[in-house]
Amino acid sequence: MNPRFEEVKTEASAAITEADLRSVYTGIIHEDGRHEYYFGNDTEEAAELREAAAIQLGMVLRVLADRSDSSVDELTTLAAERAEQMELR
Repeated sequence: MNPRFEEVKTEASAAITEADLRSVYTGIIHEDGRHEYYFGNDTEEAAELREAAAIQLGMVLRVLADRSDSSVDELTTLAAERAEQMELR
């Protein structure tokens, strides 16, 4: 297992309990292929929800592109395909 992974899990667990959060997204992929995702915002206004979602998507795409030696465009296309296949739970 990647030793940095345990550190990231611990850091993320601590960060999502902070009181001053405005938006939270957590995506979890289990070894058996199951996936879970949690998305919550401290607003109901559509424009603020879109902005928070765009920022979160941008952050995830940037990090994944850098670490996977893929382009943002490649990952965006692949992510859009997967999103269409997913069922919300």
